[in-house]
Amino acid sequence: MSNFYETLGVSTTATPEEIKRAYRKLARETHPDVAGEASADRFKDVSRAYEVLSDPEKRQLYDMGGESALSGNRGGGGAGANFGFTDIFETFFGGGAARPSGPVPRGRRGQDAIVTLNISLPEAVFGAQREITVNTAVTCPTCHGSCCRPGTSPQTCSACQGRGSVQRVANSFLGQIMTTSPCSVCRGHGTIITDPCTECSGDGRVRSRRTINIDVPAGVESGNRMRMPGYGEVGPGNGPAGDLHVEFRVAAHDVFSRQGDDLVCSVSVPFTAAALGTTITLETLDGPRDVTLKAGTQAGDVHTIRGLGAARIHRGTRGDVKVFVDVTVPKKLSEREKELLRELAELRGEEIHEVTPGAGIFSRLKEKMGL
Repeated sequence: MSNFYETLGVSTTATPEEIKRAYRKLARETHPDVAGEASADRFKDVSRAYEVLSDPEKRQLYDMGGESALSGNRGGGGAGANFGFTDIFETFFGGGAARPSGPVPRGRRGQDAIVTLNISLPEAVFGAQREITVNTAVTCPTCHGSCCRPGTSPQTCSACQGRGSVQRVANSFLGQIMTTSPCSVCRGHGTIITDPCTECSGDGRVRSRRTINIDVPAGVESGNRMRMPGYGEVGPGNGPAGDLHVEFRVAAHDVFSRQGDDLVCSVSVPFTAAALGTTITLETLDGPRDVTLKAGTQAGDVHTIRGLGAARIHRGTRGDVKVFVDVTVPKKLSEREKELLRELAELRGEEIHEVTPGAGIFSRLKEKMGL
C-alpha cells in the first residue's frame, strides 16, 4: 500500500499550498504526453494521492486509517479517470459548460441594404408614392431556397451522424478531457448537399433586380432615412431577409427653401408699391394665395401665411410660409421722374443731398490730413 505523502514527496504536516505545488511539479514530470506511456502508472499514483490529500475530509480519513478508510468514500474514481468537459467546468468555475444545441441551421439572415431616393420639395412636403428598383439577392426560383437540385435533398452527414458536432478526447495533466466542436465535414449543419442547385450554386439565392413601392412620409428632409424591415437581401439558404434603408435627398426648388418646418421665399416690390401698399399673388405649393403688403412696408419685413409650410412628421400639422419683402430702388431715373421725386421730398420736408465728385467723407479726411 503506497503512502500518499511519500508519493507527493511532502511531510504529513504539509499545507494545502505545499501539496498543490508538489502535485503540479510531479504531474508535469510524469504525464504520459511528456514522459511517455511508461510513466502512466506513476502519473495515476500522483493524481490519486493529490485527490485525497487536497480534500480535507478525505485527508482526515486517510490520516486516521490509511487508504482502507477511504474505501467507502472514493466515489467515482481518481483524477486519472475520464473527465468530461462539463466536469472540468464544474470543478473550476462551479457551473456546467455550454452544451451543443444541435445542428446549425443552413439559412442565415441576409444583409441590410441602403438606397438613395431623390424627391422634389412638394413630394417632401405632402408625401408621395414612388417606385425604386434595387439590385438585391432573392430566393432562388429553381430550388426555392433548398440549395439542392430539384428532386434531391440534403444527405445526413456520416462524420457526425447529423448532430452537426463531433466529440474528441484529449489527454491533459487532469486526465482525459472530452471536447465538442462543429463538424468540419458538414460545417455544423448536420447535412451535406451532394447535388447543389445549378442556378444558385447551392446558395439558395440569386441576384436580381427588384421593384419596390415606397411611401414617402410627408415632412421628410434631406438626410432622413426610412427603415423597411424585410426588404433587404435574402440570406443564404433562404434565410430571413435583411432590412432596406431608404435615404431621402430633396431637390432644390425654384421659389421656396426650407427652414425647419417653414417654407421661405422672397418677393421684390418697387419702392412706390412698398410706400403705397399693394397686393401680390404668390404661387404656393397649395396653389395661388394673395399677399397684402401694408403701406409703408420696409425692406426685410416678413409676411406669414399660416399652415402652408412643410408637414410635421407624425404630428398632423404643418409649418408656415414666410415671405421676405425686398424693396427695389431704380438705378436710373428720367428727368421727369427726378423732378417728381424732388417735389415729393419737398412736400414731405425731406432734405435732398446731392452727391458731387470728390465731396465724399474720405475726400474731406484727406484734406484735413494734408494728403
